[in-house]
Amino acid sequence: MKNILALIDLSPVSERVVATAAALAHGAGARLWILHIAAPDPDFVGFDAGPQVVRDHRAKELRLEHKAIQEMRDEVRKDGTDAEALLVQGTTVETLFDQAERLHADLLVMGSHGRGGLFKALMGSVSEAVLKRTTIPTVIVPVADRG
Repeated sequence: MKNILALIDLSPVSERVVATAAALAHGAGARLWILHIAAPDPDFVGFDAGPQVVRDHRAKELRLEHKAIQEMRDEVRKDGTDAEALLVQGTTVETLFDQAERLHADLLVMGSHGRGGLFKALMGSVSEAVLKRTTIPTVIVPVADRG
């Protein structure tokens, strides 16, 4: 195993996902890729279109998200794990598979929020969509407390 790809959304379960993926990467001598897929820019926010205040706000959000994943990467590196952090914009499932292919991922590690049926019916479940489509071995990390 050479590459482990941890998909995070910067929610509270992300720390557990990274810790699990880091332990696996460290034990296997693999490189850990910490991937956060940010929402794509709204259609009206382009190089020439859209209010400047919206573009500035979106740029600030992306800088904060990038800083957060870099801090996670730095923490993982403290134990000698080879780790990189990536922030990519796009639709979550498609972008995940694009990055998994590009990075030659041998294992995916991702979280599950454990939301109920109504949420899944309305919004869908990323982990469920990935599991239906992937051929890459995948570890699903549950939320810490179910209580």
